[in-house]
Amino acid sequence: MKAITNTFIIIFTSIFIVIFHNSTFFEHVLQVYPLSSDNIGFFFSTAFIIYALLAILFALFSSKYTLKPILISTLVLSYFIHYFMQAYNIVVDKTMIENILQTDIKEGMDLMSVDLFIDFFFIAFLPALIVYKIPLKQRRFKTEFWSKIKFISIHLLLILLTLFTFSKFYTSFFREHKILRLYVNPITAIYSLTSYTYSQLKDVNIPMQKIGLDAKQIKTKNEKRKIIIMVVGEAARGDHFSLNGYNRETNPLLKKEDIINFQNMYSCGTTTAVSVPCMFSVYDRDEYSSNKGYNTHSVLDVLSHAGVEVLWRDNNSNSKGVAVRLTYENYKTSTLNTMCEGECRDMGMLVGLKQKIEQSTKDIIIVLHQMGNHGPAYYKRYPKSFEKFTPVCETSQLEKCSVEEIKNAYDNAILYTDYFLVQTIDFLKKYEESADTAMIYMSDHGESLGDNGLYLHGLPYFMAPKHQKHVGAIMWFGKDFPLDTGKIKSKANNQYSHDNLFSTLLGVFNVQAKVYEKEMDILTQ
Repeated sequence: MKAITNTFIIIFTSIFIVIFHNSTFFEHVLQVYPLSSDNIGFFFSTAFIIYALLAILFALFSSKYTLKPILISTLVLSYFIHYFMQAYNIVVDKTMIENILQTDIKEGMDLMSVDLFIDFFFIAFLPALIVYKIPLKQRRFKTEFWSKIKFISIHLLLILLTLFTFSKFYTSFFREHKILRLYVNPITAIYSLTSYTYSQLKDVNIPMQKIGLDAKQIKTKNEKRKIIIMVVGEAARGDHFSLNGYNRETNPLLKKEDIINFQNMYSCGTTTAVSVPCMFSVYDRDEYSSNKGYNTHSVLDVLSHAGVEVLWRDNNSNSKGVAVRLTYENYKTSTLNTMCEGECRDMGMLVGLKQKIEQSTKDIIIVLHQMGNHGPAYYKRYPKSFEKFTPVCETSQLEKCSVEEIKNAYDNAILYTDYFLVQTIDFLKKYEESADTAMIYMSDHGESLGDNGLYLHGLPYFMAPKHQKHVGAIMWFGKDFPLDTGKIKSKANNQYSHDNLFSTLLGVFNVQAKVYEKEMDILTQ
């Protein structure tokens, strides 16, 4: 096989990625700038600029030993980004990078499919194999260096010339349609990964900020012990709860209970990695960042400091850093969860709680982190006996199912959550005579189910649809709980968010602390 220059293989790889891995970007560009004789030049210029940026990037980091590994890695990376953009209409921004890195292997396997690997063979593996096999000309360092400088300079000049030629289009492209840039593959992902890595390294030595050290419980002489169960839901969008007016009966059991339903609850983020630590954080959504969240004590730490016992049981991936200083139990496997049938069920987290509660006389909060409606394999999230809505989508490749089939599987999972929450309430009712009991349910984020071509969740908050931010939220209080539930019900339709949870949890345990904000406590408004 004839040897080729570094320049040629860079050009070949860059053009291949533009043509075969950027279809989602071009589809979105055409939605904003429908093809016409006036803008056809601009449309093709976007392809050239992506090509030129990739070529410059590859050239900058090319050397005798690094060029092929970089090209092969980029081909594989850009293929997977392309596939998931096409399948679920996601974007790989900094938040998505964080979410990907915190996804466990089992959850990741739900996203795998036969089609993914077939496509991978043709538009990632084969071109990567060609890159690997083609011999490269070995030129003197000085010759290669000046060739690289000339190559980069020419491409930079052509980018500037292109931007100037189509300046009227690029002015609106950069100012009014910033979202389009999120679909440039793999440049956006590389930038996001670099930004995420930098932020993690920059703040690696941030000292843990301990808050609420002045926290203390105010209890009357004859006040009962408090037993609170906080259920953290997964991907349960508020508009699929029949309690909120959904046209399907997805809450047949909860509607029979004396609950308080919060119809207008909104999440802190659109991913578990952001929303779970944020909802327990002292920071509101605008102030919150992952580094702040991971390096600041949560409301559960404050409660623990005030003397409340805290237990976290997890049937999801993990606590996303919230429970690292607290008692944590993993119910994702059959080691502890006795209700596993291929997948461990949320109901298993209730098993053995009686012993935990009776081992202590202290106030206790038990957090149950659900698998809930984790997508895309919604059909796996519930036992067959809960398959009320049919036919269901029985594949992770949601693009192969109708929207109705996807919603059927999703609603069946909501139905199972309805059952789980009522079983949790029934469990707490057994302690009503001896303790003040309550259940608080709040989902971490919502979900897109094919609405406007979007699936799953994780879009940047500013561009995410309401379905990914509007979440299910419910509270139940035992018969003698010292609260005016009538007053709370009268305000339950007000708009609330995860920002309210921090002070609400402190308030429900009568904890006084400087970090407590009465105006944010849902139960005292």
